[in-house]
Amino acid sequence: QVQLVESGGGSAQVGGSLRLSCAAAARSTYSTACMGWFRQPPGKQREGVAAIVYDGSTIYTDSVKGRITISQDKAGTTLYLQMNSLKPEDTAIYYCAAHRTPCTGDYWRRGALDYWGQGTQVTVSS
Repeated sequence: QVQLVESGGGSAQVGGSLRLSCAAAARSTYSTACMGWFRQPPGKQREGVAAIVYDGSTIYTDSVKGRITISQDKAGTTLYLQMNSLKPEDTAIYYCAAHRTPCTGDYWRRGALDYWGQGTQVTVSS
């Protein structure tokens, strides 16, 4: 069983930055080519934010392009989400997710992934 543990959430002001981390255990049981971040704003549905997919490329939801960057360490055991120029609409619980096999962007966006973290709260205020 893969354990995903997020950290780095907290409060930030508009225009500020936060860096989220996701530490993954049991490396042999998940694919580094289907890992990413989702978020759930208060009162809204969960949405995909960013992911690393089957060919090693990165994908982002339109609202975060140019402000948020996803990356992972060489060992594939830690996933990062660097968030800059934060906006109030970035306020949400952020979840790290991974899958057993590589996936396409379309598959990842559907959210049917095998492993999920417990989430970390990000609050952006003016």
